[in-house]
Amino acid sequence: MPIIKKTIFFSVMIFVISLSKTYAENLKKMGKFKDWEVMVMSETSGKVCFAQSTPVLQAPKKNNRDARLFVTFRPGEKITNEISTTAGYEFNKNNSVLATSGNNKFKFDIKQQGFAWMTSNKKENIMIKIMKKGSRIMVTGYNEKGSQTIDHYSLLGFTKAYNTAKKACS
Repeated sequence: MPIIKKTIFFSVMIFVISLSKTYAENLKKMGKFKDWEVMVMSETSGKVCFAQSTPVLQAPKKNNRDARLFVTFRPGEKITNEISTTAGYEFNKNNSVLATSGNNKFKFDIKQQGFAWMTSNKKENIMIKIMKKGSRIMVTGYNEKGSQTIDHYSLLGFTKAYNTAKKACS
């Protein structure tokens, strides 16, 4: 999928999520599973389902950011297990965005307009297996000034949220 289309989708998704329920008729909450929730929305290309979470801990603490971690399904575009993240700022182009759980590290290959994506479905599938077994995953990024941030995501409820999102788009 072209990066521009992904960027537009996620920009719209964050905007819609931030709106009140009155205006978010296109976005339907399918359930909350401990620290994860599942949302479904309709696009011109079809239904889009995603599991998302917000950090349980952020560093530095003084910098309140709207960070999120997503696993998305777009059956109309034959996309499954798409992992993406936002730290609430534009990522520095010179530094990597990494997700770490235990000894497992995953690099996000594309950084654009405040979001990062992986380009390897194989790596995404491995990361999802790790997330199903783990208890926490950390996403490390760098803002445009080069300052590091670390977002800690709980994986409590991830498997149920993942399965619900996948089923909603099957």
